[in-house]
Amino acid sequence: MEQYTNKMQELKAENYKLPDFSIFESNKSTDFSLWIPDKFYIIIGRSNSREKSVFTTLARKNNIEILKRPSGGEAVILSPKTLVIAVKITTENALNTHKYFEIINQIIISALAQLGIKHLNQKGISDISIGEKKILGSSIYRKADTVFYHAVLNVSENISTIEKYLKHPKREPSYRKGRLHSEFVTSLHSEGYEYKIKSIKKILEIKFNEKLPHI
Repeated sequence: MEQYTNKMQELKAENYKLPDFSIFESNKSTDFSLWIPDKFYIIIGRSNSREKSVFTTLARKNNIEILKRPSGGEAVILSPKTLVIAVKITTENALNTHKYFEIINQIIISALAQLGIKHLNQKGISDISIGEKKILGSSIYRKADTVFYHAVLNVSENISTIEKYLKHPKREPSYRKGRLHSEFVTSLHSEGYEYKIKSIKKILEIKFNEKLPHI
């Protein structure tokens, strides 16, 4: 019985505790955070399990922390080559969740387009793509009158890393069409946009400061 209990504790994902979630407790009615991860993390969605979403043996071998976020969606990789984007909106007149995905993703798209990045689209429920390949996935957590959006933008992380640690998701947007991670996901660098991650972070800061107060 003790061995079984220890195994269950080992496989249980820790609660999400990364810096971007701190704005959820912010006193501001609108706030945002742009965070470059300090190391590799694997983040699974609220309804995911580690065993079904992640190649746990390899993750454990390489000491990669697995956390469970409070929002839905499928598993993602965070690394120093990705940018984590978080937005908090508190309002008594909340909009439909899909509308928040549309509004916030369009702010991100306009910032990236300003850098000269082309063929940007919102795909599925909440992805941003270049053409038919995903560069950003996002999810939303809602509590009372607060909406918390968080996303990961793949700036230059190798897609083979994603395929190495993450299993094929149990749910996928229709535009994925069953494609493997290596066929479906891309990065800005892979698409020929070799901007430094801090440059992208800076232009997003400018755009969010400009647009967020008006949501």
